Amino acid sequence: MGVRGVAGGGRLVVGDRRAPKTLFLVRHCAATGQAPEAPLTADGQDQAEALAERLTGAEIERIITSPYLRARQSAEPLAGRLELPVELDSRLAERVLGTGDLVDWRQRLRETFDDDDLCFAGGESSRTATARGVAAVNDVIRSRVTTTAVVTHGNLLALVLRHFDGRIGFEAWEGMTSPGVYRLTVRGSEARIKRLWANA
Repeated sequence: MGVRGVAGGGRLVVGDRRAPKTLFLVRHCAATGQAPEAPLTADGQDQAEALAERLTGAEIERIITSPYLRARQSAEPLAGRLELPVELDSRLAERVLGTGDLVDWRQRLRETFDDDDLCFAGGESSRTATARGVAAVNDVIRSRVTTTAVVTHGNLLALVLRHFDGRIGFEAWEGMTSPGVYRLTVRGSEARIKRLWANA
């Protein structure tokens, strides 16, 4: 199973007039922590196997993940079953809310969903994080591949989902599980999101 990087940017667009594209947007499985090299827990490893079982028949042609270890490990069982490489895209890394200890960080996070430009010390605003996450997704949409699995993190995933459906917000992040899977279907200027399951 190979690993290769993905480069490129992208404007904040939805799609084009070609054939519809399907993206399975996945929040990684249960992990031991938040550090980039934090691995999956034993339960998380079982979840990754279950995730692979569920997605094996989805005709996935490409797998792209955050470079963080927990995202890569979440994708590896699926990649092994499908004999596909795991491609890494740094734009899918988790959004950093801020450095140091933020008092009542959940409330601070909620505030960033209300104010896209709010940015804490050492952190990234919702606007900036959304831009890079959506750029990665739009590159997938513009590619020739029809069906892709994209493995990322909860906060960034919620922001990307909100870009395509403005009704999604902080509560969607709060309700996410590890793992969680959303199907994004894009045709022309129309994008549809469906939550498929939680805790595969």
